[in-house]
Amino acid sequence: MMKIFNRTSLFVVLCLMLISIGCATYYKKTQKFQEYITNGEMGKAKELLENDKKAQDGINRLLYLFNDGWVNWMLADYDQSNTSLNEADHMIEDQHKKLGLELLALFTNPTVKPYQPEDFEVVFVNYFKALNYLALGKYDDALVECRRMNILLYQLNDKYKEKKNRYSDDAFAHVIIGLIYEASNNYNDAFIAYRNALEAYEKIYKENFNTVAPEQLKKDLIRSASLSGLRSDQRQYEDQFKMRYEPKKDDDSGELVFIWQNGFGPVKAEWSINFTILEGQGGMVTFANEELGLSFPFYIGDLSGDEKTKFSDLNFIRIAFPKYLERTPVFTSGKVATDNADYPLEMAENVNNIAFKTLQDRMLREMANSLLRLAVKKAMEQAAREENKDVGAAISIINALTEKADTRNWQTLPYSISYVRVPLPEGKHSLTFEANSGAGVSNHTFEVDIKKGQTLFYTYQSIETNPPSDSE
Repeated sequence: MMKIFNRTSLFVVLCLMLISIGCATYYKKTQKFQEYITNGEMGKAKELLENDKKAQDGINRLLYLFNDGWVNWMLADYDQSNTSLNEADHMIEDQHKKLGLELLALFTNPTVKPYQPEDFEVVFVNYFKALNYLALGKYDDALVECRRMNILLYQLNDKYKEKKNRYSDDAFAHVIIGLIYEASNNYNDAFIAYRNALEAYEKIYKENFNTVAPEQLKKDLIRSASLSGLRSDQRQYEDQFKMRYEPKKDDDSGELVFIWQNGFGPVKAEWSINFTILEGQGGMVTFANEELGLSFPFYIGDLSGDEKTKFSDLNFIRIAFPKYLERTPVFTSGKVATDNADYPLEMAENVNNIAFKTLQDRMLREMANSLLRLAVKKAMEQAAREENKDVGAAISIINALTEKADTRNWQTLPYSISYVRVPLPEGKHSLTFEANSGAGVSNHTFEVDIKKGQTLFYTYQSIETNPPSDSE
């Protein structure tokens, strides 16, 4: 446990605290950027990013790179998008603790540190790099990025060991891996990827993220088993899914894989949790919240008698933590219409649900450190009051002002991702994507040129979204 500072140290810390005070959430601070992208003004959004020198060079550079990568992807500048995302990738890999900022954060709040992304945000860097490579026709490079998505998850989960973490595998990453393998006529590896995706949906996604395996995945799993000569696996899944595989008779056809990114994911706000401090035996104190069923014991037996007294004088602590506010998409369903048939899209990734559950898990893992931060601040306040009542009162006010959650997040990620496979004859086609809001339909017409035996990938982002669901 950290010792109580002397008067000089307190003055220095007070000055640093004042620098960090800020009231607005990150979403409100970036309101103009949000307006541009939801209005479809990507050129203005890019210009705004380019002129924001503070974001480019400061503690929010990683978020700048996320947004710059996304905006350039929307503008179909795939190489430039990957330039920004590659730098973001390297920043995340090289991210290490800076002692001075860690110390300051202990007395103020996490917003003074360089942004540390949520686990799913780390994974989505590689997802967008994969989309860029698919758009450039570099399927092998896209495959590398998809593999890295799951490698990253395995590495992240190794850190947590026995601690709770529900986002332990990405089912949609396996789906894309399978799609790319199949596009390269590697049916055996495609089958393995589809099987891994099915397992992730059944064991992780269904229960934790309310997302079930798409019917398209089941069809692809059966077909890849058949094309790989895995007859027993084919029959097993045909019986399990109650569907039969019919080989294509038209050898002159190709396929389109249409990926739909719908709306935008949640933004972060702040909420507070009150903890009662209970004194125990043997130098133990417990921070408890009965309503949420939370209990965190701390050992303070190694403190001096005076420091123990100051901690014993604490009755309760209020801790600030980020929460997500949902931005529900305008559209609830979509389909790709050809001259001969309609192909409904199925949700394969609920990014919104993943975000909420990931933050809940992180909150439980990091609660103890946050409580320690608050306890140190409160103990400083008690010590200052004994030396100077006015200084103690000032610290009390500053503690309240600086007890803030980190509300930064990657706000251009989609709310959800859906996909469908569309068989098409060789040649040029004009297709229509229809997004349904319940109150009406929005159409997007696009052209594709299909070659015999070829699989093309096309991704579309719906920017229509509702504002955050809760007032800030």
